[in-house]
Amino acid sequence: MFTIGQRNRLQYIILGLLGQQDQTGYDLTKAFEHEIGEFWQASHSQIYPQLQRLETAGDITHQDQITGEKLTKKVYQLTAQGQKKLAAWVSEPSPELTATKDEFILKLYFIKSANDPRLGPMLREQTQLHAEQLAHLQERQREVFPNQAAIDAAFGHYLILEHAIERESHYVEWLQRYQTLSNNH
Repeated sequence: MFTIGQRNRLQYIILGLLGQQDQTGYDLTKAFEHEIGEFWQASHSQIYPQLQRLETAGDITHQDQITGEKLTKKVYQLTAQGQKKLAAWVSEPSPELTATKDEFILKLYFIKSANDPRLGPMLREQTQLHAEQLAHLQERQREVFPNQAAIDAAFGHYLILEHAIERESHYVEWLQRYQTLSNNH
């Protein structure tokens, strides 16, 4: 038996984003590139069909908005039914731990020796990538949460960003520690 949370999480993310404010499909796609993309990925080709399914189900609706001379865009909003569905999902327990798909970690698993000549370059590359990600997250935190009022207005988002910063800080420290050790071999 499936619980609400085990089925199609994308629909709940879209409902949640629309619960924050009315948005176009383009706006939702951008949210996955910026805010949501830190912990969940979805492409344009996944988002638009999901919008259609949610509208058919009565969870969302849209208004056509004319921009420019003839360009029409759909602005989606949550219905009362969609709000109830979102509230039920958020209230439901999240008992499963999901594995992250980290290709570097997968490759690292197959390195047999600290003397492997591939190890140093791999660690250096990942250190740079994760340091850049850490800097990006810290900048986002400064932009999105410049004061306590901003934190209070979106506390869950703030917690997620804090978690991501701590995760990347730890990852960089871990990589640097073993990069130093691999340089000594």
